[in-house]
Amino acid sequence: QGILREGLEDVAQFFKAHGSCRLPLSPSLLVKGIVPRDCSYFNSNAVPLKLSFQNVDPLGENIRVIFKCGDDLRQDMLTLQMIRIMNKIWVQEGLDMRMVIFRCFSTGRGRGMVEMIPNAETLRKIQVEHGVTGSFKDRPLADWLQKHNPKEDEYEKAVENFIYSCAGCCVATYVLGICDRHNDNIMLKTTGHMFHIDFGRFLGHAQMFGNIKRDRAPFVFTSDMAYVINGGDKPSSRFHDFVDLCCQAYNLIRKHTHLFLNLLGLMLSCGIPELSDLEDLKYVYDSLRPQDSDADATTYFTRLIESSLGSVATKLNFFIHNLAQMKFTGSEARPTLSFAPRTHTLRASGRIRDVFLCRHERVCNPSKGYTYVVKVQRDNEVTFVQRTFEEFQELHNKLRLLFPSSLLPSFPSRFVIGRSRGEAVAERRKEELNGYIWHLIHAAPEVAECDLIYTFFHPLPRDEKAAGTNPTPKPADATWARSLGKVGGEVKLSISYKNNKLFIMVMHIRGLPPLQDGNDPDPYVKTYLLPDPQKTTKRKTKVARKTCNPTYNEMLVYDGIPRGDLEQRELRLSVLSEEGFWENILLGEVGIRLRDLDLAQEKMGWFALGSRGHGTL
Repeated sequence: QGILREGLEDVAQFFKAHGSCRLPLSPSLLVKGIVPRDCSYFNSNAVPLKLSFQNVDPLGENIRVIFKCGDDLRQDMLTLQMIRIMNKIWVQEGLDMRMVIFRCFSTGRGRGMVEMIPNAETLRKIQVEHGVTGSFKDRPLADWLQKHNPKEDEYEKAVENFIYSCAGCCVATYVLGICDRHNDNIMLKTTGHMFHIDFGRFLGHAQMFGNIKRDRAPFVFTSDMAYVINGGDKPSSRFHDFVDLCCQAYNLIRKHTHLFLNLLGLMLSCGIPELSDLEDLKYVYDSLRPQDSDADATTYFTRLIESSLGSVATKLNFFIHNLAQMKFTGSEARPTLSFAPRTHTLRASGRIRDVFLCRHERVCNPSKGYTYVVKVQRDNEVTFVQRTFEEFQELHNKLRLLFPSSLLPSFPSRFVIGRSRGEAVAERRKEELNGYIWHLIHAAPEVAECDLIYTFFHPLPRDEKAAGTNPTPKPADATWARSLGKVGGEVKLSISYKNNKLFIMVMHIRGLPPLQDGNDPDPYVKTYLLPDPQKTTKRKTKVARKTCNPTYNEMLVYDGIPRGDLEQRELRLSVLSEEGFWENILLGEVGIRLRDLDLAQEKMGWFALGSRGHGTL
């Protein structure tokens, strides 16, 4: 801090002497001074500076930039230029991936400026709101977006932005081989846009631990990202949209393979260490797979998504980074509540005179459980807030970071015998939590009047629903209660015929019924070309585990079938659940008369699954 302050004084003297200057980052940015109180530094290896300049325009906001010394920002500039070109290709093809592309400018050898994106936070800061093990949890990103987008339409828009931008990031980082991906160089805007920063490693030049690559997954796509997309911990049809977006974006970039190879080839002689020979260009060639058909590339990228989602190494890398950063932030950072968008104080909110936990209510969104309605009485007003048991527990855990246990009341046990979400358990917890919050409000002044407690009891937008009577419970989704044998679910297929070959791309299935025991099935697809008395035309996909909305993107091929013969055939597709030693369970099937399709063109669409019968698009 001392060195930073001395340097800022020199900058202030520069502005006194010269009045104003244009920032190298963009000639349109005219500044007239430095704002020392808004300047700080980051805890990464090169210790970049976060600088805030006074705007010459009196109506304009301060201009915030990052100044880095020790990194070759030419590589960052090149990477961002490649991503900018990818984005232009997508937009020209009518696909807006909602990419966030910031300015970056190298001002000298190993130094330069980077634009700061407002209203954005690193994944690490979002995850550690749920504790140092937050990188292993599924809900931090969804909870953070919900906190900053409390209205339902705002949140849906943020999720849509997240789906598009996350898909774009997956494709761009894979094609360019961007490495050193940890949760401090991936950021999320409050509007849901995700983007990557700090491109010090690319073209597959990963950091190593001995002989082990630090970046083990093809790209960063973790379960907390999938949780945002699915709207919960189970795969949904929105995940199908995400996979389709990724594959569509990947195939559009593949059409311009030579453009990217030529542009990167022009930079071979510029002295960037990680772009110095033909092997570096071959990395991009191998990533784009120009020899593959679009269908083969779709299958390939789908497997990459599955591999990244199943990688434990990424989450472990995030966790190790959390631990490494604790020594920097542990003493300075004040604990905050993950579900509260801002901090509230006694002075701003008014003194709390009494709190009383009125009742508990059953909720089903975002997950099943109970929420507790608390009446908060201040000097001149009464408000109602609703909090879950987990949020009460988070409050207690954060208070323990600030105060010794002797000043805090004991917290009710989380562990119960039997069903932990039953009515009786909720009723018992209501009484225990009532005693806890009463003792909290009547504790020592330094505890009872602290910002954490006043933030916890401050109303959130969702609390407006708690002010009235008990809300009417929503009816259960009928699709989850369908019995086997009835029509239930749809399968998305792409059917084409070329050179005496019938190609059937099994893409996604949505809305499958659960098994009779209430568990999700382990579905797979099996096809026949009927009539087939010898059953020689059987084809199968892989088995998806525990899901009613699986994604496959697998190509099933029938070779050597003349067109005349094909028009006499019927495609019989069955969806079954693998049951190990027991007989597999039929979940639904569809029959498609191939003569009804114009096989001169590819046919893609959703087919209804049911009992015996013919399929309709």
